[in-house]
Amino acid sequence: MSNNSIPDIKWDLLLRYRFIEIISFWEGRLTANHLMDAFKIGRQQASKDINWYKRQFPDNLDYDLALKGHVPTKDFQPQFTQGQVDEYLQIQKANMDLSLKFADAFNTVTSTEVLLPPARGVKPEVVRPVIQACKENRRLDIDYISLSSPEQADGRLICPHTLVNNGFRWHIRAYCEKNQQFRDFVLSRIRGIPEVEDKSDYRREQDEAWNTEVNLVIVPHHELTEPQKQVIATDYGMEDGQLIIKTKGALVEYMLQLMHIDKQSTQRSAIAQQLEIANFDEIKPWCFG
Repeated sequence: MSNNSIPDIKWDLLLRYRFIEIISFWEGRLTANHLMDAFKIGRQQASKDINWYKRQFPDNLDYDLALKGHVPTKDFQPQFTQGQVDEYLQIQKANMDLSLKFADAFNTVTSTEVLLPPARGVKPEVVRPVIQACKENRRLDIDYISLSSPEQADGRLICPHTLVNNGFRWHIRAYCEKNQQFRDFVLSRIRGIPEVEDKSDYRREQDEAWNTEVNLVIVPHHELTEPQKQVIATDYGMEDGQLIIKTKGALVEYMLQLMHIDKQSTQRSAIAQQLEIANFDEIKPWCFG
C-alpha cells in the first residue's frame, strides 16, 4: 500500500491508524485497550484495526509476548504520520482538553501538562462570516479596533484569504481597501458581527508577502562558548551549526517571536537570547520594524 491510497481510507479509520502509529512509536507498546479507550470501540474492532495495520505494514510492528503488546521494530517507517514528537504531544494536548470537560473519560496517554497562552476573546459569530468570506472569496465589512485607535472601532472593508494562528493568537490575512494593501487583522479586535459582502477582486495569489518564501537561518548566539553553542545546536537539531526554517514573508516576524529571537541580539544577554538570525539583512524587508 502506498501513501497515495491513504486518502481513500474513511476518516474515522484514518484517525485510528494514525493513533496506532503514534502510540506504538512513542510509547513503545500498543494494545487493543489503547484504541478501545481512545475511540470507545469494542475489542473486536480494535484488534481488527491493529491486524489491518500489521498486514499492510508488516515491518513496522511485532508482538512482544513479555510485554503483551505490539512494539515498533527497528525498521519502523511511519505511514500515516511524520514520525515527529509534536504528533504525540498533540494527542496529549487533545486528551488534556477533553479531560477538562469529561473528567477521566480520556486517559490514553502519559500524564502531561501543556503550557498555552491565554485564550483570546474570539466569538463564533465573528469567526463564521470570516470563514465564509475566505472560502467564497468575498469582501467583509468589519468594525476594527487597534492600538493606534483604541477608543473607537474603525469601519473598513477587507478581503480575507487565510486564517492564521501565530502561536499566540488568531488573525486573518486580508486585503484592506482603506490602506490598499494586504495586512493582518486580529480576530479578537473585530467588534460586532462582520457582514459578508459581494465577491472580492483580491485573492491570495496577489499577496506578495504571503507568496514569497523566506529562509530564516538561525544559529546559536555568537557570544556563547563553543560547548554552549553545541548544546543549543543539539536542542534544535541544527546541521553544521545552523537551523533553516522556511516560512512566508508575511509570517517572518511571528516566527521570530515564536522562537524568542530579538531582531537585534545585542538587546539581551547570550544566555537569555541563545539564538540569533544569521541572515538578518535578507529577512529585514519582511519585519514589522
